[in-house]
This record gives sequence, structure tokens and C-alpha cells, in this order.
Amino acid sequence: MIGYFTLILVCQLMGELVVGTLSISIPGPVLGMLFLFILLLMMGELPKSLGQTADGLLRAMSLLFVPAGTGVMMHFKLLGEALVPLSAALVVSTVLTIIVTALMMRWLNRAGSDA
Repeated sequence: MIGYFTLILVCQLMGELVVGTLSISIPGPVLGMLFLFILLLMMGELPKSLGQTADGLLRAMSLLFVPAGTGVMMHFKLLGEALVPLSAALVVSTVLTIIVTALMMRWLNRAGSDA
């Protein structure tokens, strides 16, 4: 389990290093997750211990939102000043996500029924 936890952290570190070196606008952990995904594709399977390690991290994931929640409360006045554009962005992005998801589901259902 420690080995797979280390693997996850090394992938994140590689992502951070690539982002820092190339100055790209992708978060390092997201790039690290892509590296881990590519590694798993090359392995051809998900090792059981890696799945257990990832599940353990996911169970503790709610703790990771505490700093973000604290930041929101610290900048509450700033958020209040930008309430209209933030609300508009939230509504528009939610509606677009629902539309894209519905279109993808329709397309995938048609593709699946043709096969």
C-alpha cells in the first residue's frame, strides 16, 4: 500500500515538475493523474492494492475541501462584489453541461443500438 501511495505522489510530483518547467496552464496534479492513467493503460490492469490505496484517499477527500471552504469564507466580501458574474457563469456552465451530457447520451445510445 505504501508503494502505491508513493506511486501516486510521484506521478503528482512529475506533473508539478512538468508544469513548472514548461510553464503550461494545466494544474500539476491533473497532469500527474494523466501520467498515472497512461501508466495504468500500459500495465493493462488496475492492481488491487492500488485500487485500495485510491479508495482510502477518496474516503478522506472531504478533508481536502476544508482549506477551500476557509478561503471562500475569508474572501466572502470579494465574492459578494462579483455575485452577478459568478452566478451567471455558474448557471450558464451548468446548463451547457446538461445539454452536452444529454447530446452525448443520445449519440451513445444510437451508436450502441446500431452495433
